[in-house]
Amino acid sequence: MPTPRETILVALHARLSALPATALRGEVLPERVSTEGVLILRDGEPGEPEVTLSPLAYHYQHRAEIEAVVQGAARDIDFDTLTASIGAAIAADRTLGGLCDWVEAEAPRPVDLPVEGAASLKAAVIPVVLHYSTADPLG
Repeated sequence: MPTPRETILVALHARLSALPATALRGEVLPERVSTEGVLILRDGEPGEPEVTLSPLAYHYQHRAEIEAVVQGAARDIDFDTLTASIGAAIAADRTLGGLCDWVEAEAPRPVDLPVEGAASLKAAVIPVVLHYSTADPLG
């Protein structure tokens, strides 16, 4: 049986997979970027939990990351559309079906990346904070 952490990350990946962009998890950037863009979910860091003792619970603010990448002549508009769709997908259910207490994305810091012999990429890492509790930090 998967841990709450893995279950939450799978649910977030499923939410991203519903978007038109290609959604990957823990993969390298593919050689070709689809016209809708590419999203790569990185597991990130759970950080140090706050602990309550009665009952014993570990409260995490897990920082996952979504790498968002677009390519093409209209990359500024495409990037804006892609990040807005990520925000809308998260806002539609901030608990991921009750798995989290709260999910919130932070603002991206986009950069333009030149590609030799092709259109430049526009990319950013979007931090996503997953608030959840578990009875065991390993379980």
